[in-house]
Amino acid sequence: MKSIYLDHNATTPLLAEVVDAMLPYLREHFGNPSSGHVYGLRARAAVDRARVQVAGLLGCDPAEICFTSGGTEANNLAIRGAAARSERRSLVTSAVEHPATAEAVDLLAGRGWRVEWLPVGGDGRVAVASAEEVLGADTALLTVMLANNETGALQPIRALAERARGVGAVVHTDAAQALGKVPVRVDDLGVDLLSLAGHKLYAPKGVGALYVRRGTPLAPLVGGGGHEGGRRPGTENVASIVGLGQACEVASRDLAEESARQRALRDRLHRALEAGVPALRLHGPREQRLPNTLNLGFPGASGSAVLAGCPELAASTGSACHEGGESPSEGLLAMGLEREQALGAVRLSLGRHTTADEVDRAAEALVRSWQGVRSPGPATH
Repeated sequence: MKSIYLDHNATTPLLAEVVDAMLPYLREHFGNPSSGHVYGLRARAAVDRARVQVAGLLGCDPAEICFTSGGTEANNLAIRGAAARSERRSLVTSAVEHPATAEAVDLLAGRGWRVEWLPVGGDGRVAVASAEEVLGADTALLTVMLANNETGALQPIRALAERARGVGAVVHTDAAQALGKVPVRVDDLGVDLLSLAGHKLYAPKGVGALYVRRGTPLAPLVGGGGHEGGRRPGTENVASIVGLGQACEVASRDLAEESARQRALRDRLHRALEAGVPALRLHGPREQRLPNTLNLGFPGASGSAVLAGCPELAASTGSACHEGGESPSEGLLAMGLEREQALGAVRLSLGRHTTADEVDRAAEALVRSWQGVRSPGPATH
């Protein structure tokens, strides 16, 4: 029987349209975009077109798009690059950030920066009032992710941005999980910097971008040539950039329809699991979350044991970016879950190719596995 892939928050398969767009730049159009001859000019035109496509999805000027090697580099460039250009020495972030943000923040903390970690409620969302309490004249940067990779919780970025910009701080959001699933327009959000990752969007791994609002001070992380407006030196990864551009164009075209389809399938899966697993817990908000994401607590069992019992299903017990031993998710613990509750979590994330039949088969497999591995007592309470 064919495997069921429900781990799209970890990575997505390349769309056929993306592969088709890339192939000419993996074969005949191999030129360096900085070269002045015909080979280079073709490559430059492809990069410029991709910049327009990405900007179209975000609602910004193409000149405000800086291509990177992925979301991690984009986050580091935003956080460390903005910090290097500021005379202030304080920043604000949340307790549920991706390691690509948290590690960059920790680096600054080790250099003497004051860091305010905003708590989240039981639904995994930041309260705007908590930000108001810590934002001040010394705040250089507020960085809060738009959508959580584990629970899908959507953060109130616009309201947070209004407060942060009111004290003169730069605002960054990691939108890697949100892009292509919900509308993401930089002016609607009010942000100065926004990160995205190609492989979360049906584009290749190893490519991403950072939106940089015109006039936002930003220092490059490495020295080199003047590529990407001097913000990210290095010869551009033309084929992957082309793929990212095409993926953004597809997302722009299909966003409303595909989001509604995935939401309906997600809710179908949730209903089936609730019917088969008494006391099943939803981690995260019911409404303010990504349409494709379902993070559930299976009572009386560890999430890893539940997934081990249904090898036909590809899913995750947490973020694929920090897999390891049997340890609970820091993000779920920050939401107030007990250790055993967090260990029972399974993240199911749907995608463009997910079907109703797959959802039904996944529910059957998960219920059957849970029934086989649950411990007596807690599962029936």
